[in-house]
Amino acid sequence: EERLVESGGGLVQAGESLKLSCEVSGVTFNDYAIGWFRQAPGKEREGVSTIVIAFGTTYYTDSVKGRFTISSDIDKNIVVLQMENLTPDDTAVYYCAASEGGTEPHNAFRQSTYQYWGQGTQVTVSS
Repeated sequence: EERLVESGGGLVQAGESLKLSCEVSGVTFNDYAIGWFRQAPGKEREGVSTIVIAFGTTYYTDSVKGRFTISSDIDKNIVVLQMENLTPDDTAVYYCAASEGGTEPHNAFRQSTYQYWGQGTQVTVSS
């Protein structure tokens, strides 16, 4: 059974860091792209960062470039989103999702690209 479990969310102050983890099971990890999305209160879910596991190709939305880093651990089937210099605008529920076969750049942040989703983890950044 395909399963994605996020962890690492919490409450931090502006300027601080958090590391989110997405543990993936029930799939051939190397065949997938894993994306991080977030949804703030009253807003639509948006793509944040994606990694194509087989090639290590990464994508970032403009608002997090230079602050967030996505990486994968093939041995542990885990994708990590390291978030630095957080701001209140980063407050959201963060979800990871899996896309079989990877993704093309123009589809990296399209929700319909992804077949499997985790339940989300809350990130709150206070000012």
